[in-house]
Amino acid sequence: MKEERKALHSGIAVAFLVCLFLTACQANDQAETSGAAAIPEVGVVTVRPQPVTLSTELPGRTTAYLIAEVRPQVGGVLLKRLFKEGSDVKEGQQLYQIDPSTYQAAYDNAVASLDKAKAVLATSQAKAVRYKKLIESATISRQDYDDVVATAREAQADIESATASVEQARINLAFTKVFAPISGRIGRSSVTPGALVTANQATALATVQQLDPIYVDIVQPSTAILGLKEELASGRLQRGADGQAEVHLLLENGKPYPLAGKLQFSEVSVDQGTGAVTLRAVFPNPDGLLLPGMFVHAQLQEGVREQALLVPQRGITRDNNGQAVALVVDADDKAQQRAVTIERTVGTSWLVNDGLKAGDRVIVDGVQNVRPGITVKAVAANDTTTTASR
Repeated sequence: MKEERKALHSGIAVAFLVCLFLTACQANDQAETSGAAAIPEVGVVTVRPQPVTLSTELPGRTTAYLIAEVRPQVGGVLLKRLFKEGSDVKEGQQLYQIDPSTYQAAYDNAVASLDKAKAVLATSQAKAVRYKKLIESATISRQDYDDVVATAREAQADIESATASVEQARINLAFTKVFAPISGRIGRSSVTPGALVTANQATALATVQQLDPIYVDIVQPSTAILGLKEELASGRLQRGADGQAEVHLLLENGKPYPLAGKLQFSEVSVDQGTGAVTLRAVFPNPDGLLLPGMFVHAQLQEGVREQALLVPQRGITRDNNGQAVALVVDADDKAQQRAVTIERTVGTSWLVNDGLKAGDRVIVDGVQNVRPGITVKAVAANDTTTTASR
């Protein structure tokens, strides 16, 4: 009996020792696992200088390159409209025909008056030649000769007056045909055949607009103009080879306009009410896609910053004071917080002006699991950058 108890006690002791051993092994495994989990894995992006094209997106309105309102220069009844509304017309193309009958009669009358004046001149000149011979023989008085010479001069003046009247009548007759002053697209007609029109009336018969090329008027804050000039002066921005800024458009439906434009000029004064400056760009418009009055977004290319530092937006946060900060992995694989100065968005990235340098590893993934000073395991994160826009 004693031997059985002794064997039982020995078995219990062995089982206790085995449990202690297993417990110690499990504790060691948990400690090792806990130690491994204490080092968080983070995704980092290495900051590298790169050239970035900077642009500003601003609202704008399209404006016709040339605008001409068609008005009659003589009055009368409109006989014909010789164009299709909304079509393209050429400079010098006839658009309307005004009743020419009264102007034709005036022209014919002026021509007859000119012929009469020429006949009177011929008679007066012949009479003056004869009187000159007679006065030499004292057959007529000097007064008679002077009267004949004066009559000839009056006839010459009448011819000049009649010639001017003929030209005026010809011009008025020609004005009964109303021509397109410029090439472009003509809008709707405000009158129909049979209407009575008057010279230089307030209401235009139609309007012709040249749409290729076409203007885009852009409003930009004056502060943006000052910032642009400062960056150009500092050398951070560079103009294109032709010295002109290139402009691109986004249409009202959000689609890009396929052709680029050039900035032409800016207003010489700032609007006192809005503090803005109007910029004007010119765009080719061969297909007539852009129409006057359309709302567009103009992307104004300011220049190229050769040594730009870009950081994904998810890698920049704000502290309690609103200061932009970034977490950087140092040479000892520890997270360090840096205060940074950001300028604008560049696609999905921030353009950083201060606080970071080339080669810094910025944490962009797993930021929420990191606090400054702890050791982290850094792995490369995927990142893309695009052209800058405000």
